[in-house]
Amino acid sequence: MTKAIVKLNVLAKNLENAKQIVEAAQGDAYIGRMVKDFPTVAAAIEGVNEFQAAGVPVSVGLGAGDPAVWKEVVDVSVATKPVHVNQVFPAAGYTLGAMRAVGSEHTIVNALITPSGKAGHVYLTTGPTSRQFKETVTCEAAAAMLAEIGIHSVKFYPIGGQSQLDEVAVMVRAATEAGIEIFEPTGGIDLESFAPVVKTCVDNGAKIVIPHLYTSIINKETGLTNIEDIHALMKMI
Repeated sequence: MTKAIVKLNVLAKNLENAKQIVEAAQGDAYIGRMVKDFPTVAAAIEGVNEFQAAGVPVSVGLGAGDPAVWKEVVDVSVATKPVHVNQVFPAAGYTLGAMRAVGSEHTIVNALITPSGKAGHVYLTTGPTSRQFKETVTCEAAAAMLAEIGIHSVKFYPIGGQSQLDEVAVMVRAATEAGIEIFEPTGGIDLESFAPVVKTCVDNGAKIVIPHLYTSIINKETGLTNIEDIHALMKMI
């Protein structure tokens, strides 16, 4: 049987919610801190430091994949050395170099790739300027470019839940064949689609899967991530 490590990437309304999530996930969760949600880089750094001081593993993110804040993500990550960083494809190498320059070898840096609607072809143009160009490359070419500069993980966004599993499968295979063992399916994943999405990643060779679940498990009235949903996801894992 193929085995893999699965770690959740979720949001938390506040520190208490974050600690509850990490406990429910038995440590197998990264808590997203979105740079776009903070008024300044300094405020974002403070927000990340608050969580990390309490032992919460933080994933520094853009915020809805917004490429306009890619540099702020780098600045926050360099200052805080989190366990995980989300980044657009064009800035991924820059980010990895910046983290290594400050001795943060433990930090996982991903690169955001967008499915094109056609299995086997993807968009790499996920930066603030490049996103206007809708020109595809093969999954193999995308994976090769990331592998040759040492990027740890492919973030595939948005996948629309189960609707693009064929595209997920091809991208995972290309990534693993290139030596990239971490895959992060993102966008539209909920309790119903979670298991099929993760299974697709594992079946196609991913050694570590980091599915992102955000609004689908957040209580719309309180803004808190539902702890019972975290327990349900862990049972699926």
